[in-house]
Amino acid sequence: MARESSRETDPGLPPYFNLSPDQALSALGQPVGTGDLSRIAELAGRGRDDLASRGLGEEGRKALRLFSTWEITRYLIPVAQGHFRRVLKANPDLPQGRSETEGGAKWFTLDEVLRLRAWFGAEGAKNRDYLPYRPAGLPAKIVAVANFKGGVGKTSTCAHLAMSAALDGYRVLVVDLDAQGSMTSIFGGRVADEWGTAFPLIARHYARHLQVENRHRVERGDPPVALDATLSEALKIEAADVVQKTHWPNIDLIGSQLNLYWAEFQIPVWRMQARGWKLWDALTDTFAESGILDRYDLIFLDTPPALGYLTINGLAAADVLLVPTGASFLEFDSTGRFFDMLHATFSSIEEGENVAARALGRPELAFEWDAVRTLITRFDGAQQAEMASFMQSYLGRAMTPQRQEFTALIGQAGEQVNGIYEADYRDFNRETYMRGRETFDATWAEFKKLLYGIWRRDELAAQRAAE
Repeated sequence: MARESSRETDPGLPPYFNLSPDQALSALGQPVGTGDLSRIAELAGRGRDDLASRGLGEEGRKALRLFSTWEITRYLIPVAQGHFRRVLKANPDLPQGRSETEGGAKWFTLDEVLRLRAWFGAEGAKNRDYLPYRPAGLPAKIVAVANFKGGVGKTSTCAHLAMSAALDGYRVLVVDLDAQGSMTSIFGGRVADEWGTAFPLIARHYARHLQVENRHRVERGDPPVALDATLSEALKIEAADVVQKTHWPNIDLIGSQLNLYWAEFQIPVWRMQARGWKLWDALTDTFAESGILDRYDLIFLDTPPALGYLTINGLAAADVLLVPTGASFLEFDSTGRFFDMLHATFSSIEEGENVAARALGRPELAFEWDAVRTLITRFDGAQQAEMASFMQSYLGRAMTPQRQEFTALIGQAGEQVNGIYEADYRDFNRETYMRGRETFDATWAEFKKLLYGIWRRDELAAQRAAE
C-alpha cells in the first residue's frame, strides 16, 4: 500500500510524474494482431458511415439545401431584393421559388438559381457581373491542389473552390486522386472498387500504348506482349463511365476509394514493362481525347498527400497548381521541400525524355503551368500574422495575399460532412454565417482573379494566332 500511495498524483506536478506501472498495465489490453486491425477498421468504417449519413436526404443520398431570396441577391445574383421580386412577378415562366410559411421568404434550388442567373445575364443590365467570364472556344482549366504535408486543408480548400465555382455558374468536374476518398465523401460519391476511380483511365492509357508497341513488335518480327485481364477490361472503359453526378447540379465527380492506392504499385510495373510509356500524360491525354475539357469549365484535382504516381499525373495534367500551407516554421519548411521535390521530379522527367528527343531531332519536353500559388490556410491572425508576412516576403508572387482563416462555422460544417456553402445560415446567427463564409469568399475572389488573367492571356493569344 505504501508503494501505491507514493505514486498518487501530486496536483502540483506535471501529469507524467508518479505513474503506476501496475495501473498502466491494467489499462493496456492484449497485444494487437492483424485480425484486430480489421476490427478497428470495421469500427471506424461504421462510424464514418454514421457521420456521412447526417448529410443524406430521404433517399439516402446527399441533397443540396435551398437558397433564399436574401442569399441569392447578396451572394449569387447582384440585384436588389425588390428588383428581384419584381422580375419574378413580371415573368411567371421563371422559377418562382417556394415559401415554408404563408407570405414567408422564397427559397430556390441551385438549379433554379442558375436558370435565373442565365435570364439576368441575357435580359439584365449589361454593366452587371451576372455571368462569369469564360472565353468561348477554349478548353477547361485544370487545377491541382497539392502538398505532401497533411492537415493543411488541402481537400477542404479544393472542395470549397469547386463549390464556389459552381455557385458562380461554372460547370465543374472534381477528380479525387486520394485513396482516402475524403473529397468523394464530401460530394456524396459512391465508389464500389477501383474501377469507379481514375485507375481504369490510367490503365486504358497504358493499354493503348501497349497496343501501338505491339504493332511495332509485329512489324519487327517480335512477339507481341499479351494484354492481361486488367488492361483488356480498361480498354472498354471511357472517361464518361467513371463520372458520376453529385447533389450539386453543376458539379460532377470522379470518385475514389481505398483500392485506388493499388495504382501506386501497378504504374511502376507498367513503366518497367514499357519504358516508352509516358505515364505522366495519362490524365492529360484522357481529358483531351474524351471531350471532358469541352464539357466543363473547371476541373479540380484533389491529390494524395505524397508525391507518388497519382500526384505526378495530376500535376502534369494541371494548368494551375495550388499549394495550401500553414503559417508555421515546420509547414513553411515542408512546403519548400515539396517544391524542391517537384523540381527534382519534373526536371528529371524532362532530362530523361529530352536526351532521346535531341538525338531524334524532336521537340523537347518542357512542363509548364499557367500559375503556381501557395495559400495560407487555417490562419490565426492573432498568432500567425508575423509568420505569414515573413513567408510572403520570401515567396512573393508565388504566395497569394489571401489568408484563409479558420472559423467556428468551418468546424461546425465539417462535423456535418458539408462544405461551408452547404451550411444553412438559419442554423447560425446570420452575422456569424456572414463572417464564417467571408474567408472562403475571399479565397474564391483571389482565385477567380487568377483564373480571369489566365483565360484572358489565352484568349488574346488565340486572337493573335488567328490573325
